[in-house]
Amino acid sequence: MFHISNFDLALHAFNKNYQSMERKMGNPAAVGLAGFGLTTLLLQFHNIGLLGLGPVVAMGFIFGGLAQMIAGFQEHKNGNNFGYSAFVSYGSFWIGLGIIWMLNHFEIYKSSHSDVGFFMLAWTLYTVILFIAALRVHKAMAITFGLLLIGFILLVIGHFGYPVFNVIAGYELIFCALGAWYMMAAIIINDLAGKAVIPVGVPFIK
Repeated sequence: MFHISNFDLALHAFNKNYQSMERKMGNPAAVGLAGFGLTTLLLQFHNIGLLGLGPVVAMGFIFGGLAQMIAGFQEHKNGNNFGYSAFVSYGSFWIGLGIIWMLNHFEIYKSSHSDVGFFMLAWTLYTVILFIAALRVHKAMAITFGLLLIGFILLVIGHFGYPVFNVIAGYELIFCALGAWYMMAAIIINDLAGKAVIPVGVPFIK
């Protein structure tokens, strides 16, 4: 008859807890939403005249672009089609916008205001799809995407001859950026607390 010592029991418990810790993965949206929110916030500071373009370009490539795309590819591993599409797509948006700015700066394939307007229009149409999908996620997500959609519409109008709307979009999209950070905070703090400290609401459509 085998004797199981206290040491064996402790080792078994440790291995079980370690395996459980190994299985837990971080939520990629914590980074994706952080990158989206911060870069969006910086761009709106630029749109309302508080900030030069340099920091926006830098963060557009690194945080809003690269980091957000990496988060999207991690969402692919998790089987989250919404997060996969959103983070990879908006990461591409920021890299693409940064390339447009760089090409304009060096006077290569320069884009006019209306060219950028059509660029924004295409992203507006894409955002319509994700806004409809967000209605089935939760209230915080739907509100954030609703604000993003309104912001894109204002930017489209602003780039087609009514520049004051770019400034209006700047103020409006600040709330969109803060909405993204609200969801980021909910992911991080709720996970650490082990309960819903920051509510995100139920879906508008179930």
